[in-house]
Amino acid sequence: MDGKKIKKIGLEILPYLIIIVVVILIKQFLFSPILVNGGSMESTLHENDLMILDKISYRFSEIDRFDIVVLESGGTKLIKRVIGLPGEHIEYKDNKLYIDHQEVKDPYGKGITYDFQLEDFSLEKIPDDYYFVMGDNREDSVDSRIIGVVPKDDILGHAQFILFPLSRFGNVK
Repeated sequence: MDGKKIKKIGLEILPYLIIIVVVILIKQFLFSPILVNGGSMESTLHENDLMILDKISYRFSEIDRFDIVVLESGGTKLIKRVIGLPGEHIEYKDNKLYIDHQEVKDPYGKGITYDFQLEDFSLEKIPDDYYFVMGDNREDSVDSRIIGVVPKDDILGHAQFILFPLSRFGNVK
């Protein structure tokens, strides 16, 4: 093969290589697909829902109460809802959420949330840069009641958009 043919092939392949690099960079740093595994977020999310994980928004905005986040815990990715924010005292009593001793409406909890308070986890308040997360299916969820409060660095991003199934396509709260 002479130099002209190699150059021609290189120029033909270059756009495809650029596309591959751009897709890899987008997946690594901006957005990636995430599959819901298990029933801990029922009835908001269902097993095998395919969602988009937004990895960038929390670099420019705060994590809010009731956001659905993906976090890394013990080498496993978990999808949970943020219940408690840094500096807050949280507890559940009689299936009701209390933040700093004030009742807060929790429209997402399914089933019974058994009574607990932060003191049960040897905490007075949620530490800075930590979050208390729970699954919506309160009776079947591995969450902060088991794994403890979650450091912000373990939160991979915000999951708020379902791609598949198409019958559930769109934003979720």
